[in-house]
Amino acid sequence: MNKKQAAKRVAELREAIRLHDFLYYVRDAPEFSDEVYDRLFRELNRLEDEHPELLTDESPTQRVAGEPLPAFESVEHAAPMLSLDSDADPEALRRFDQRLRKIAGEEATIEYVAEPKLDGASVELVYERGRLSRAATRGDGRRGEGILANVKTIAAVPLRLRADEVPVPDLLSVRGEVIMQLEAFEQLNERLMEAGKEPFANPRNAAAGALRQLDPRITSSRPLDIYVYDILLAEGLEVRTQWEVLETLRRWGLRVNDLPRLLTSVDGLLEYHADLMERRDDIGYEIDGVVIKLDNLSMREDLGTTARHPRWAFAFKFPPRKEVTRVLKILASVGRTGVVTPVAMMRPVEIGGVTVSRATLHNREEVLRKDIREGDRVRVQRAGDVIPQVVERIDEPGRQRAPRFEMPNECPSCGTALLERGPFTVCPNGFECPAQLAGRLLHLGSRNALDIEGLGNETAQLLVDKRLVRQLPDLFDLKPGQLEDLEGFAEKSAANLVDGIRRASHAELDRFLGGLGIPEVGEAVARQLARHFLSIDALREADEEALQEVDGVGPRMAEQIAGFFREPHNEQVLDRLLDGRVELTAPSGETVSTDLEGLRFVLTGGLESLSRGEAKEHLESLGAKVTSTVSSKTDYVVAGTDPGSKLAKAQELELEILDEAAFLDLLRSSGITA
Repeated sequence: MNKKQAAKRVAELREAIRLHDFLYYVRDAPEFSDEVYDRLFRELNRLEDEHPELLTDESPTQRVAGEPLPAFESVEHAAPMLSLDSDADPEALRRFDQRLRKIAGEEATIEYVAEPKLDGASVELVYERGRLSRAATRGDGRRGEGILANVKTIAAVPLRLRADEVPVPDLLSVRGEVIMQLEAFEQLNERLMEAGKEPFANPRNAAAGALRQLDPRITSSRPLDIYVYDILLAEGLEVRTQWEVLETLRRWGLRVNDLPRLLTSVDGLLEYHADLMERRDDIGYEIDGVVIKLDNLSMREDLGTTARHPRWAFAFKFPPRKEVTRVLKILASVGRTGVVTPVAMMRPVEIGGVTVSRATLHNREEVLRKDIREGDRVRVQRAGDVIPQVVERIDEPGRQRAPRFEMPNECPSCGTALLERGPFTVCPNGFECPAQLAGRLLHLGSRNALDIEGLGNETAQLLVDKRLVRQLPDLFDLKPGQLEDLEGFAEKSAANLVDGIRRASHAELDRFLGGLGIPEVGEAVARQLARHFLSIDALREADEEALQEVDGVGPRMAEQIAGFFREPHNEQVLDRLLDGRVELTAPSGETVSTDLEGLRFVLTGGLESLSRGEAKEHLESLGAKVTSTVSSKTDYVVAGTDPGSKLAKAQELELEILDEAAFLDLLRSSGITA
């Protein structure tokens, strides 16, 4: 076969494979068998090997290519990827509907597109002249991480769009959700357990983790799927409704969910919600509610958006799944920040397709309030269908109960005497405690601190597990030879990590302070401390009165900072770090500010990922003000579980309301990982 004949056959094969992908993933109507598909794919591979000049990036054979990336590139979205206002209360849905009808006027016809709220990882796909050119995670809604190589491994993502029914804009940005089908998820976990590896907790974590692999070959081994549901940007495209958007996406060859419905009333939405909730275990993938969008795109433009949410969409969540089980034991677990949390070890129970055997009891006051003891029968839920939580104890009249649980006096990981800070119990040995050390390493090496390339979560944990890093200063003593035999390392990667550490050892004072994990000290406060004291020695010698002279540092924060530098373990670690391992310079003259400076927040209800106190600390470290009263001057209300009257007041005043996920996104966008 000559070159001309080969080029013709390659084009035929690519078109046949693309057609099969379209019929299989979009139309669910394949026209030829897997065997035929595999034969065509093998022939295409062979011809491209024989004629490498015919190989292109959009060829179906190029879904997995290239070496692992050193790091993800930060990518700005073509248009903001906003989060949704959400609630599980039907009254919140009615208020949403009433608000839209009031704005639209009595004579306006309101139609909604209702669709499953997919529980996966949100992504942006960008097509230029019909060819996939960029893909990114949602990130903070404005910027995300570039994951093109990983997205190309998903067979349901077309590398080139079809333009035979609807012309494709020169520049097109669409939004979708990467998921893992439940059957595929279970099979993946079986393979992991057979290999002696830890299984994933749920499909969402599995999907998100696969997308953030630096090596696309690992991503390709994970059974990822996708549904596309929105157009973020489309130059010159004329569509009038969301229903038309879905049909247009489908005609371009993008995979669109087949469960959306066009509805005209709240009663219809409630029925759809109830139907999906009843069927959720039979659908084949995880959903956690219903997304409701105004169908008319022109009306959407009139309604506009808030800083974080479109006013024309609402996420009507499912109530958390609950089951009854028994507490077998209560253990104390040490977290990354040193907070010691009581954890209930329970008789395994299946909740929403996931086996749950442990759940946080938050802190010693919460254990006492709920009066949870070993042997108790309890009701457990998966908050947000992910985080196991003990809701309440179930009375068993006549049953003899175990003694009340008491927090230990010493850290179960390192033996250090524990401290009480409000309702929390804390291990102060942050730099030596093995349970905290990996998290400390990760935080120190993060982008907003020393920015150590190659020091990710797995590497940090590996260094601690292998006892190569027993204290934070040990990180700066590492030699390539110590790393080369570790899992995931070779000569080059070991040298690269050590080089990254060496570069990071010359750091500005503010970035170093931000990476130490000092209580109450976020990026903004670290910069202010560095600007005020100019040297680490001056800061270490400062008393609480001197610390309060720094802008943004109040009495409580000053006490925390001074206490950190007075703690003997911390003093020892800092002495070692500054003894030739880390060289610090005064901060640059750039002004300090965060997007949250001066904004007023009200916290209401319980949070699953962090305590109210921790949330307050994070906000204040970013220059925000946390108040207890909702008023017209409030900028944000953070609503957790059981929010009470403050949420109703915020809704009445039409204030910006953040659920826990949106709040954590906001913190992450400001450089804080809670």
